[in-house]
Amino acid sequence: MKKGNPIALLPIGVFLVIYLGLGLLFEYGMKIPMGFYNIPIVIAFLVAILVACLQNKALSFDKKLEIMGQGVGDKNIITMLLIFLTAGAFVGVVGRSSAQSVAYFMLDIIPPQFAVAVLFVVACFVSTAMGTSVGTITLITPIAVEVANVSSFDVALCVGTVVGGAMFGDNLSFISDTTIAACNGQGCAMKDKFKGNFWIAFPAALATLALILMMTLGKETAPITQSYNLVQIIPYVLVLIGGVAGINVFVVLLVGIVSGAIIMLATGQTAATDLLASMGSGASGMFETSMVAILVAAMCGLIRVHGGFDALLSFIQSLFKGRKGGQLGMGLLVGAMDIATANNTVAIVMANPIAKEMSEEYGISPKRAACLLDTFSCIFQGVIPYGAQMLVAISAAAELGVTLSAFNIMQYLFYPYLLLVSSLIAIFLIKEKQ
Repeated sequence: MKKGNPIALLPIGVFLVIYLGLGLLFEYGMKIPMGFYNIPIVIAFLVAILVACLQNKALSFDKKLEIMGQGVGDKNIITMLLIFLTAGAFVGVVGRSSAQSVAYFMLDIIPPQFAVAVLFVVACFVSTAMGTSVGTITLITPIAVEVANVSSFDVALCVGTVVGGAMFGDNLSFISDTTIAACNGQGCAMKDKFKGNFWIAFPAALATLALILMMTLGKETAPITQSYNLVQIIPYVLVLIGGVAGINVFVVLLVGIVSGAIIMLATGQTAATDLLASMGSGASGMFETSMVAILVAAMCGLIRVHGGFDALLSFIQSLFKGRKGGQLGMGLLVGAMDIATANNTVAIVMANPIAKEMSEEYGISPKRAACLLDTFSCIFQGVIPYGAQMLVAISAAAELGVTLSAFNIMQYLFYPYLLLVSSLIAIFLIKEKQ
């Protein structure tokens, strides 16, 4: 392996100092609510790209632009961008009421003493169908607070259960931006990544469900009733079935969009003009994520040519030996990126090119690499107290008059903790099926 040039990694360091440093200053120094999310991540990456352009005087600026263009023009990057926008349009079409129908339907048909377990299952299903943990937490947290209000269950337990379930779908969903980023970055089919990832995530989910039942079984709670529309669940079900069946992701999303549009119009839930506006706003919601993917691809193109990735790989290889060590190193790499950026999608996009080279160096298959990147990023994102998931859960509860801290919730984040255990077992004790 080439020794590389450690100085070429300076743009990543500059980005982390700007993004993480200002985030900590705003969040804890200036006490600004959700301070981490007031930092313009696109601007931070632009500064990092400028630093990359100032390096390596042997290359002209025009040549550096050409290198960045080649990075952005990669087939996987273009595919990722198109899927981001299409997935956003799908979420815009089906709207929030469809997800709420899923939640209240399940709470209606299952005995109320199992309400916390139902919250976990609902959060798992909705996040898998919607492809967003933050959206799921926004929708289900008010239901979790309602469950706590009419029962003897701790509100922090109910909210923490929702956050954990939301990370299940964030990790597994075919339309999750983390899945899209990991699969396209490593060049593997989503169905292959799903099959490998499922046998890591599902045991952790079962263990979480068992733990929740042990803690809550025998406690009584009042019936929880709310109106819902079963027809609105259909688009989510079709997307799940199509994804599991291995149908092309664009076809699956198109089916979801068309079926959702027909249902929303036929049931009078929205007008045609409002539906188009919602579709546009859904796609627009993916613009920042798409722009980050473009900027990271451009920056990483320069870092690779300047020898930065060779230096990082050499350092990782000196710490982690063998294929199992390489897998752990890959997981910790994306975890460190997530701690620094508080955004699991950005962490994956940043780690992708390095992980790709690690896969070749350590003999790790693309589907296993994509699985590790997605899983470890979700583990870290699910538990950091300044992550969007935690902050949204706290804010949603506060709107209903319930005061919670991140540390109240963290003790009940059973799923991310058990997912880490399951991941380590998969790495060190279970041989991957080729």
